[in-house]
Amino acid sequence: MAKRPKILVTQRVPDVAYPPLEAIGEVEANMEEGVIWPYEELLRRGPGHDYIFCLLTDQIDARFLEACASATPRLKMVANMAVGYNNIDVEAATRLGIAVSNTPGVLSDTTADLAFGLLIAVARRIPEAERFVRAGKFKGWGPLLFCGTDVHHATLGLIGAGRIGKIVAKRASGFEMRVLYYDVYRLPPEEEAAYHLTYAPLDELLRASDFVSIHTPYLPSTHHLIGERELSLMKPTAYLINTSRGPVVDEKALVRALQTKQIAGAGLDVYEHEPAIEPELLTMENVVLLPHIASASYATRNQMALMASNNIVAYHEGRRPPNLVNPEVLG
Repeated sequence: MAKRPKILVTQRVPDVAYPPLEAIGEVEANMEEGVIWPYEELLRRGPGHDYIFCLLTDQIDARFLEACASATPRLKMVANMAVGYNNIDVEAATRLGIAVSNTPGVLSDTTADLAFGLLIAVARRIPEAERFVRAGKFKGWGPLLFCGTDVHHATLGLIGAGRIGKIVAKRASGFEMRVLYYDVYRLPPEEEAAYHLTYAPLDELLRASDFVSIHTPYLPSTHHLIGERELSLMKPTAYLINTSRGPVVDEKALVRALQTKQIAGAGLDVYEHEPAIEPELLTMENVVLLPHIASASYATRNQMALMASNNIVAYHEGRRPPNLVNPEVLG
């Protein structure tokens, strides 16, 4: 009888993830909700597993992968419960013959919803006004009380026009916004027409937009894509929204731009040195800060967890995982 594989789940994930894994192997899981194992703990526990189900907050680097590849049983696959996989050294994994998978697609609508929610929240000063009410300061309607910025008919600039960017554009059409986009690859004319998108070079987009929303993956080429120079191009009445990856924005430069009123405000779900946040941001009323919850709906997180498990099951059964990041490992 074939030996059942050993599977490590590094963090507490939605319950739907466990039954498919338990059906094929022996599961060791971190069941403490909200607890992320430090790197050294992960390095101690990882070797000796056939499969690892991990999350974006787990550092799966070359050292870790090499330790897992030299142990018995040898690591065969890392299944990341996230769209992005910059927490995994994919090059090292490929060199070692370890498959890597992600969970794309299922969170696009949910993330787009939150991006648009952040945009409205910062423009209309919703969290600031809510804090005002809770503090017992509301004494009645006033003509200048918490006046904000209109979203309808404004110009939205999308940096990145992949799945999520295009869905944000669909949301924007309901507000009759003019939507510009910048991407490394321009979309076909029929897609631009379908999503009411107008292509613009990055600098032009930054100068023209009332709201700039970032939807690009984190790559070496997108590190600090938005820095001091880019922020200086934005209107003093404009807002920056980031639901992609923290290091795409130079956070210190953003703080300076907000302090000097170079831009009007920001809505952030991700941070450059997450979970650490530049302290000045925490004191600013014109910034809405969220704890990386763009995909945090019950339905979406369940789908992501199940997709990660199904990637492992597919590999174990000799099938190509549906969301394989490095197909070259299959030869």
